[in-house]
Amino acid sequence: MDQTNELSGAPVAGTAYPTVPYRPTTVPAEEAAGRARAFCEAMARRRTVREFCDRPLPEGVVEWAIRAAATAPSGANVQPWRFVVVTDPERKRRLREAAEAEEREFYDRRASAEWLEALAPLGTDWSKPFLETAPAVIVVFEVHKGPGTPRPYYTKESVGIAVGLLLAALHQAGLATLTHTPSPMRFLNEVCDRPAEERAAYVIPVGYAADDARVPDIRRKPLDQVMVRL
Repeated sequence: MDQTNELSGAPVAGTAYPTVPYRPTTVPAEEAAGRARAFCEAMARRRTVREFCDRPLPEGVVEWAIRAAATAPSGANVQPWRFVVVTDPERKRRLREAAEAEEREFYDRRASAEWLEALAPLGTDWSKPFLETAPAVIVVFEVHKGPGTPRPYYTKESVGIAVGLLLAALHQAGLATLTHTPSPMRFLNEVCDRPAEERAAYVIPVGYAADDARVPDIRRKPLDQVMVRL
């Protein structure tokens, strides 16, 4: 647990708001690149999985992963996210039915030929059985201004960073995930009993991959295609 959050702060001279000492993790310089490489190699094995088994999740793993996600930076520190963990079979059934209705519309009418061509190597279609077979589905909402919530800033950016941390934490725990983004998503407010100021952004099934799960044979871009040094 981050102990700096538990320290009582006092205003620093010339400022109006309290601060606390920053206590970074100390990593010897000769170990820094090795640690970054080890994390990279672990994350390089992460894949989007669409075939889950019904093996139960370890106690507390989702809660710790969401705690990690909630450490993400956010605009003005508003922390505009809500993580709704759906495990009830009936609610997952409703979620799947509503999502598949939207996905049929997408694949049959909304998606352009170019978009469908880009999706073809991934083997996706309107059927989303993973929304029921995965033991848990985390629906991530953006929290906008409402009766009890402040106006957020850089909402999508903040929530996107938090979701990246969530996926990394779950992968580090040995779990498989998928980021599903049905559109439109308003049905998720009803399925998850959330108020109007919360807007669904991601649907993330979480669990263990089925023993016979397969993933598309894809490659990630090399460093020289994603990094520019100036």
